[in-house]
Amino acid sequence: MMTGNVAITSPEGLAELKQVILEAVDHGEPPGGLREDEPLFGPESRLDLDSLDALQLSMAIQTRYGVRMPDSKQTRQALQSLLHLARHLQDAAGQPASP
Repeated sequence: MMTGNVAITSPEGLAELKQVILEAVDHGEPPGGLREDEPLFGPESRLDLDSLDALQLSMAIQTRYGVRMPDSKQTRQALQSLLHLARHLQDAAGQPASP
């Protein structure tokens, strides 16, 4: 998926997606930044997100990227990390990933 002229899996696209995530769940970036492979949910997550955050995040994703994220196993997998979500959005748009 392209955001403007930027692939979502590019550094610029990931930075934008990170901002969408943090704004959707109303959290600041954790100390040291949010890594691409860092868990967004679960006991290892520094963001400490819950099911309401997942709903807010999926609504923000649909609004910003036009990708619907119904509650499913696929959505839970997509929301594992920033990079998983970027790849999910890339696949949903049928766009090739950036190098």
